[in-house]
Amino acid sequence: MRRYNRKLQTEYRRSLSNREATILSELSYSGKIIFSLKDLKKYIDNPKNLIDGLSRKKWIVKLKNGLYLIIPFEAGKLGSENYTIHSFVIASVLADPYYIGYISALNYHGLTDKTPSRVYIATQEAHRSRTILDTEFKFITVVPRKFFGIVEINVENHNVLISSKEKTIVDCLDHPEYCEGIEETAKAIYFGERELDFTKLVSMSKEMGNSAVLKRLGYISEHLKIEKLRNLIQNVALASGYSLLDPTIKGHGKIIERWKLVVNVNIDPESWMQ
Repeated sequence: MRRYNRKLQTEYRRSLSNREATILSELSYSGKIIFSLKDLKKYIDNPKNLIDGLSRKKWIVKLKNGLYLIIPFEAGKLGSENYTIHSFVIASVLADPYYIGYISALNYHGLTDKTPSRVYIATQEAHRSRTILDTEFKFITVVPRKFFGIVEINVENHNVLISSKEKTIVDCLDHPEYCEGIEETAKAIYFGERELDFTKLVSMSKEMGNSAVLKRLGYISEHLKIEKLRNLIQNVALASGYSLLDPTIKGHGKIIERWKLVVNVNIDPESWMQ
Protein backbone atom coordinates (compact mmCIF):
# COMPACT_ATOMS: atom_id res chain seq x y z
CA MET A 1 0.00 0.00 0.00
CA ARG A 2 1.29 3.45 -0.93
CA ARG A 3 1.78 5.75 2.05
CA TYR A 4 1.23 9.49 1.89
CA ASN A 5 3.08 12.07 3.89
CA ARG A 6 0.30 13.64 5.95
CA LYS A 7 2.45 16.64 6.86
CA LEU A 8 3.16 17.35 3.21
CA GLN A 9 -0.51 17.00 2.32
CA THR A 10 -1.54 19.59 4.90
CA GLU A 11 0.73 22.13 3.22
CA TYR A 12 -1.58 22.19 0.20
CA ARG A 13 -4.55 24.50 0.33
CA ARG A 14 -7.99 23.00 0.33
CA SER A 15 -10.96 23.51 -1.97
CA LEU A 16 -13.36 26.40 -1.48
CA SER A 17 -17.05 26.05 -0.84
CA ASN A 18 -19.39 27.74 -3.30
CA ARG A 19 -20.02 30.58 -0.86
CA GLU A 20 -16.32 31.09 -0.16
CA ALA A 21 -15.47 31.06 -3.87
CA THR A 22 -18.20 33.59 -4.65
CA ILE A 23 -17.13 36.00 -1.92
CA LEU A 24 -13.42 35.85 -2.81
CA SER A 25 -14.23 36.26 -6.51
CA GLU A 26 -16.36 39.33 -5.91
CA LEU A 27 -13.78 40.91 -3.58
CA SER A 28 -11.01 40.30 -6.13
CA TYR A 29 -13.13 41.62 -9.01
CA SER A 30 -13.78 44.83 -7.10
CA GLY A 31 -10.04 45.28 -6.52
CA LYS A 32 -10.09 44.37 -2.84
CA ILE A 33 -7.27 41.84 -2.73
CA ILE A 34 -6.66 43.33 0.72
CA PHE A 35 -9.96 43.41 2.56
CA SER A 36 -11.32 44.17 6.01
CA LEU A 37 -14.01 42.60 8.14
CA LYS A 38 -16.19 45.56 7.19
CA ASP A 39 -15.94 44.54 3.54
CA LEU A 40 -17.38 41.14 4.43
CA LYS A 41 -20.45 42.63 6.09
CA LYS A 42 -21.93 42.96 2.61
CA TYR A 43 -21.99 39.18 2.33
CA ILE A 44 -22.35 37.87 5.87
CA ASP A 45 -23.33 39.26 9.27
CA ASN A 46 -20.81 37.31 11.34
CA PRO A 47 -17.68 36.65 9.26
CA LYS A 48 -15.61 34.93 11.96
CA ASN A 49 -16.30 31.37 10.76
CA LEU A 50 -15.71 32.43 7.16
CA ILE A 51 -12.35 34.00 8.06
CA ASP A 52 -11.30 30.96 10.08
CA GLY A 53 -12.18 28.64 7.22
CA LEU A 54 -10.40 30.68 4.54
CA SER A 55 -7.31 30.98 6.75
CA ARG A 56 -7.27 27.27 7.48
CA LYS A 57 -7.63 26.46 3.79
CA LYS A 58 -4.78 28.91 2.97
CA TRP A 59 -6.80 31.22 0.75
CA ILE A 60 -6.14 34.32 2.85
CA VAL A 61 -3.32 35.64 5.05
CA LYS A 62 -3.82 37.85 8.07
CA LEU A 63 -1.95 41.16 7.79
CA LYS A 64 -3.15 42.61 11.08
CA ASN A 65 -6.28 42.46 13.21
CA GLY A 66 -9.28 42.78 10.91
CA LEU A 67 -7.28 42.99 7.68
CA TYR A 68 -6.53 40.14 5.27
CA LEU A 69 -4.84 39.42 1.95
CA ILE A 70 -6.40 37.16 -0.69
CA ILE A 71 -4.02 34.56 -2.11
CA PRO A 72 -5.09 34.23 -5.76
CA PHE A 73 -5.87 31.04 -7.62
CA GLU A 74 -2.68 31.49 -9.69
CA ALA A 75 -0.58 30.83 -6.57
CA GLY A 76 -1.34 27.12 -6.98
CA LYS A 77 -1.65 24.42 -4.38
CA LEU A 78 0.90 25.89 -1.97
CA GLY A 79 -0.99 29.16 -1.66
CA SER A 80 0.96 31.76 0.35
CA GLU A 81 4.08 29.59 0.23
CA ASN A 82 4.17 30.11 -3.54
CA TYR A 83 2.92 33.69 -3.76
CA THR A 84 4.55 37.10 -3.72
CA ILE A 85 3.14 40.61 -3.61
CA HIS A 86 5.27 43.73 -3.41
CA SER A 87 6.23 44.26 0.21
CA PHE A 88 5.45 47.99 -0.07
CA VAL A 89 1.80 47.16 -0.77
CA ILE A 90 1.60 45.20 2.47
CA ALA A 91 3.52 47.92 4.34
CA SER A 92 0.99 50.52 3.20
CA VAL A 93 -1.83 48.96 5.25
CA LEU A 94 -0.01 48.04 8.44
CA ALA A 95 -0.01 51.46 10.13
CA ASP A 96 -1.61 54.89 9.81
CA PRO A 97 -0.07 57.40 9.51
CA TYR A 98 3.04 55.88 7.97
CA TYR A 99 5.67 56.16 5.29
CA ILE A 100 8.30 53.78 3.99
CA GLY A 101 11.72 55.15 4.79
CA TYR A 102 15.38 54.69 5.64
CA ILE A 103 17.26 52.09 3.61
CA SER A 104 14.02 50.75 2.10
CA ALA A 105 13.38 54.17 0.55
CA LEU A 106 17.08 54.63 -0.22
CA ASN A 107 16.94 51.45 -2.30
CA TYR A 108 13.67 52.40 -4.01
CA HIS A 109 15.07 55.78 -5.08
CA GLY A 110 18.16 54.11 -6.53
CA LEU A 111 20.48 55.74 -3.99
CA THR A 112 21.97 52.45 -2.83
CA ASP A 113 22.64 49.15 -4.54
CA LYS A 114 22.08 47.24 -1.32
CA THR A 115 18.93 45.16 -1.06
CA PRO A 116 17.38 45.64 2.40
CA SER A 117 16.67 42.52 4.41
CA ARG A 118 13.49 44.09 5.83
CA VAL A 119 11.06 46.91 5.11
CA TYR A 120 11.36 49.97 7.35
CA ILE A 121 8.11 51.80 8.11
CA ALA A 122 8.07 55.15 9.89
CA THR A 123 4.99 55.69 12.04
CA GLN A 124 3.92 57.85 14.95
CA GLU A 125 2.90 54.98 17.22
CA ALA A 126 4.89 52.00 18.43
CA HIS A 127 4.29 48.71 16.62
CA ARG A 128 5.94 45.35 17.00
CA SER A 129 7.95 44.05 14.08
CA ARG A 130 6.17 41.31 12.17
CA THR A 131 6.90 38.89 9.36
CA ILE A 132 4.38 38.44 6.54
CA LEU A 133 4.99 36.24 3.48
CA ASP A 134 8.62 35.79 4.57
CA THR A 135 9.27 39.56 4.71
CA GLU A 136 10.04 41.33 7.98
CA PHE A 137 8.41 44.70 8.57
CA LYS A 138 10.15 46.90 11.13
CA PHE A 139 8.40 49.96 12.52
CA ILE A 140 10.33 53.09 13.52
CA THR A 141 8.50 55.50 15.81
CA VAL A 142 8.92 59.06 14.53
CA VAL A 143 7.88 62.18 16.46
CA PRO A 144 5.29 64.33 14.65
CA ARG A 145 7.71 67.17 13.85
CA LYS A 146 9.78 64.77 11.73
CA PHE A 147 6.77 63.47 9.83
CA PHE A 148 7.19 65.42 6.59
CA GLY A 149 8.82 65.09 3.16
CA ILE A 150 6.45 62.29 2.11
CA VAL A 151 5.51 61.50 -1.49
CA GLU A 152 3.00 59.12 -3.02
CA ILE A 153 4.03 56.42 -5.49
CA ASN A 154 2.11 53.70 -7.29
CA VAL A 155 3.12 50.11 -6.67
CA GLU A 156 1.14 47.32 -8.36
CA ASN A 157 -1.85 49.67 -8.69
CA HIS A 158 -1.74 50.61 -5.02
CA ASN A 159 -0.92 54.06 -3.64
CA VAL A 160 2.04 53.88 -1.28
CA LEU A 161 3.62 56.64 0.85
CA ILE A 162 7.40 56.91 0.93
CA SER A 163 9.91 59.53 1.99
CA SER A 164 11.22 61.74 -0.82
CA LYS A 165 14.83 61.39 -1.92
CA GLU A 166 15.94 64.33 0.21
CA LYS A 167 13.91 63.32 3.27
CA THR A 168 15.28 59.78 2.98
CA ILE A 169 18.82 61.16 3.19
CA VAL A 170 17.86 63.32 6.17
CA ASP A 171 16.24 60.38 7.98
CA CYS A 172 19.36 58.29 7.40
CA LEU A 173 21.53 61.10 8.80
CA ASP A 174 19.19 61.20 11.81
CA HIS A 175 19.31 57.43 12.37
CA PRO A 176 22.23 55.78 10.53
CA GLU A 177 21.38 52.50 12.26
CA TYR A 178 18.41 52.10 9.94
CA CYS A 179 20.41 52.54 6.75
CA GLU A 180 23.41 50.27 7.43
CA GLY A 181 25.63 53.04 8.79
CA ILE A 182 26.65 56.57 7.89
CA GLU A 183 28.91 55.49 5.03
CA GLU A 184 25.92 54.21 3.05
CA THR A 185 24.29 57.62 3.43
CA ALA A 186 27.52 59.37 2.40
CA LYS A 187 27.66 57.20 -0.73
CA ALA A 188 24.05 58.10 -1.55
CA ILE A 189 24.86 61.82 -1.33
CA TYR A 190 28.07 61.42 -3.33
CA PHE A 191 26.62 59.41 -6.20
CA GLY A 192 23.26 61.19 -6.09
CA GLU A 193 24.75 64.68 -6.39
CA ARG A 194 23.06 65.39 -9.73
CA GLU A 195 19.60 64.22 -8.71
CA LEU A 196 19.34 65.53 -5.16
CA ASP A 197 18.01 69.01 -4.44
CA PHE A 198 20.60 70.26 -1.97
CA THR A 199 18.55 73.32 -1.04
CA LYS A 200 15.72 71.01 0.06
CA LEU A 201 18.21 68.73 1.76
CA VAL A 202 19.61 71.50 3.95
CA SER A 203 16.17 72.95 4.67
CA MET A 204 14.82 69.54 5.75
CA SER A 205 17.92 68.93 7.87
CA LYS A 206 17.18 72.13 9.79
CA GLU A 207 13.51 71.16 10.17
CA MET A 208 14.41 67.87 11.87
CA GLY A 209 15.43 69.62 15.06
CA ASN A 210 18.46 67.36 15.54
CA SER A 211 21.77 69.22 15.29
CA ALA A 212 23.62 65.94 14.66
CA VAL A 213 21.94 65.77 11.24
CA LEU A 214 23.44 69.13 10.25
CA LYS A 215 26.83 68.24 11.68
CA ARG A 216 27.00 64.97 9.75
CA LEU A 217 25.77 66.60 6.55
CA GLY A 218 28.29 69.44 6.88
CA TYR A 219 31.20 67.08 7.41
CA ILE A 220 30.18 64.83 4.53
CA SER A 221 29.84 67.80 2.18
CA GLU A 222 33.31 69.03 3.08
CA HIS A 223 35.01 65.64 3.20
CA LEU A 224 33.59 64.58 -0.17
CA LYS A 225 34.21 68.04 -1.69
CA ILE A 226 30.60 68.59 -2.75
CA GLU A 227 30.93 72.33 -3.19
CA LYS A 228 27.29 73.26 -3.81
CA LEU A 229 26.17 71.46 -0.68
CA ARG A 230 29.03 72.80 1.41
CA ASN A 231 28.24 76.38 0.37
CA LEU A 232 24.63 75.94 1.47
CA ILE A 233 25.46 74.57 4.90
CA GLN A 234 28.72 76.30 5.85
CA ASN A 235 27.01 79.19 7.67
CA VAL A 236 24.38 77.12 9.46
CA ALA A 237 24.52 77.54 13.22
CA LEU A 238 25.36 74.34 15.07
CA ALA A 239 24.43 73.43 18.62
CA SER A 240 27.21 73.08 21.16
CA GLY A 241 28.40 69.64 22.16
CA TYR A 242 29.82 66.90 19.99
CA SER A 243 28.05 64.18 18.05
CA LEU A 244 29.36 60.92 16.63
CA LEU A 245 29.62 60.70 12.87
CA ASP A 246 28.33 57.14 13.08
CA PRO A 247 26.53 56.25 16.32
CA THR A 248 26.35 52.59 15.24
CA ILE A 249 30.11 52.23 15.77
CA LYS A 250 31.66 52.16 19.22
CA GLY A 251 34.96 53.77 19.99
CA HIS A 252 36.68 57.13 19.81
CA GLY A 253 37.66 59.17 16.79
CA LYS A 254 39.15 62.41 15.56
CA ILE A 255 37.38 65.57 16.70
CA ILE A 256 36.46 67.97 13.91
CA GLU A 257 35.89 71.26 15.70
CA ARG A 258 34.44 72.94 12.61
CA TRP A 259 31.47 70.57 12.62
CA LYS A 260 31.39 69.66 16.34
CA LEU A 261 31.78 66.06 15.28
CA VAL A 262 33.69 62.98 16.42
CA VAL A 263 34.74 61.18 13.24
CA ASN A 264 34.75 57.55 14.35
CA VAL A 265 34.60 55.95 10.89
CA ASN A 266 36.66 56.45 7.76
CA ILE A 267 34.68 57.53 4.71
CA ASP A 268 36.82 56.71 1.69
CA PRO A 269 35.25 57.42 -1.73
CA GLU A 270 38.18 55.78 -3.51
CA SER A 271 37.15 52.42 -2.07
CA TRP A 272 33.67 52.86 -3.58
CA MET A 273 35.13 52.84 -7.06
CA GLN A 274 36.75 49.43 -6.67
